[in-house]
Amino acid sequence: MKNLLHRYRHVWILSYAFIYIPWFIYLEKTVTNHYHIMYVAIDDLIPFNEYFVIPYFLWFAYIAAAVWYFFFTDVKDYYRLCTMMFTGMTISLVVCTVFPNGTDFRPVIDPGKNIFAAIVAILYSTDTCTNVFPSIHVYNSICVHIAVTHSERLKKYRLLKTGSLLLMISICLATVFLKQHSAFDGLGSLVMAYVMYHFVYSDSYVPTREKVSEKAIS
Repeated sequence: MKNLLHRYRHVWILSYAFIYIPWFIYLEKTVTNHYHIMYVAIDDLIPFNEYFVIPYFLWFAYIAAAVWYFFFTDVKDYYRLCTMMFTGMTISLVVCTVFPNGTDFRPVIDPGKNIFAAIVAILYSTDTCTNVFPSIHVYNSICVHIAVTHSERLKKYRLLKTGSLLLMISICLATVFLKQHSAFDGLGSLVMAYVMYHFVYSDSYVPTREKVSEKAIS
């Protein structure tokens, strides 16, 4: 057991969930009115499409699979992925705390239309239309695809990288086609990912475990 704990000691960073989840739930319960409406003209040109609920929910598997894979195969890439995701998620929470925001263009859903419409209706009933900027769905999807494309272990799997790209794009599109987000929310996530990428994937960034190893060697 001691060896197992030592081998997977990098699990500590996942304790971030104990910060993110309570904070997010608090915002969901408190940001209910008097928030800034996120909107750009292109939102009116994007039609609602319930079939995008498929990639929207695949996001959960996409993120979990990436974290799980790098956790067991490459600690360096694992730390980079988690650092980039969790930093951006924290920034998003801070933004939503000091700048309450949301949308107001969700359509009326007929759950009897088809199974996908019924799932969207459930989504709308459980997930508020607030705390949308920047979009975590978009941001984390970009983070995962960056991690996949930078992985030396996955370098030869071109089909996997292509699939990751298509899924990332589908998830990003799902946020606007399901009217969960304004296109501006996605743009904010894209800018944040661009900035964070240059910090996390720069040559000067060294994951925590490598820093510890270097000190031990010296």
